[in-house]
Amino acid sequence: MFEKLRNKLKVFSNTIERKVKEKGKAILEGETILDAKDLKEPLQDLETALLESDVALSVVEALISGVREELVGKRKKWGGDTGRLVNEAVRDALLNVFSVDAGAADVAELDFEQFVDKGDKPVNIVFVGVNGTGKTTSIAKVAKKLLGWGYSVVIASADTYRAGATEQIEKHATNLGLKVIKHQYGADPAAVVYDAMKYAKANGKDVVLADTAGRMHTSVNLMEQLKKICRVTKPDLVIFVDEAVAGNDAVERAKKFDETVGIDASILTKVDIDAKGGAAISIAHSTSKPILFLGMGQGYEDLEKFDAEWFVDRLLGE
Repeated sequence: MFEKLRNKLKVFSNTIERKVKEKGKAILEGETILDAKDLKEPLQDLETALLESDVALSVVEALISGVREELVGKRKKWGGDTGRLVNEAVRDALLNVFSVDAGAADVAELDFEQFVDKGDKPVNIVFVGVNGTGKTTSIAKVAKKLLGWGYSVVIASADTYRAGATEQIEKHATNLGLKVIKHQYGADPAAVVYDAMKYAKANGKDVVLADTAGRMHTSVNLMEQLKKICRVTKPDLVIFVDEAVAGNDAVERAKKFDETVGIDASILTKVDIDAKGGAAISIAHSTSKPILFLGMGQGYEDLEKFDAEWFVDRLLGE
């Protein structure tokens, strides 16, 4: 018993001695070592800034915890700017959020053009999300990019649930000179995507873009229908589309769609209308899936490839 106690005291003594030596060495070198007290105010300011940028609370807490763990015990020069050290750590933490491992080597840190180029043709891409977030317009924008890169595209109008959905996607397809595969209202959406893939194979088309019915993540029946589309047609890529201005709501939706069908990447729309950026951070952190594009306007050209460094610098005001 006493031997165990002596050993524990010896370990404790050695730990204290090491910390004293570290402090002493730092003092001799004109440095100090950061502790939790030094970081309290900067981290409180950071927490407020992230929450005001619509980053989800759970994500804010994880980021703050990571930054604190990174900085406690770190040396700084006397009179050095603790806030600068915090900002550097925050920038690194945010960039790490966007350097996510999507769970598969061919999707992690996804380069969309390379993915399409290397994929077996036709590449089957299914778009999911809730109503009113710009999903259909985003499909048209992606189609425009693919055409510009020299790929042939077919659109599957698999939103057979909403009246007028096919007309909406057909209008975009006409503007872009694309073929739309459609069935009658109320038809099985999985059959539409299946037929679009058959058409693409028979006619040597490169990519099928499937527009599914916008559905709330809480609608069990519609989510089951989406699961069937993915089970029957085995998409190469499932892209979740939501608004950058949706904040925490977008996070819950992304997590539910990911749990249900397994999303591979996201597109954020309406970034041009005063989005604070929190949705991108929260979705990437909560799903561990990459952000592909940002919708920056209404035109077909208004789809920007997501650049993590540009986005984080913009968010931090640099």
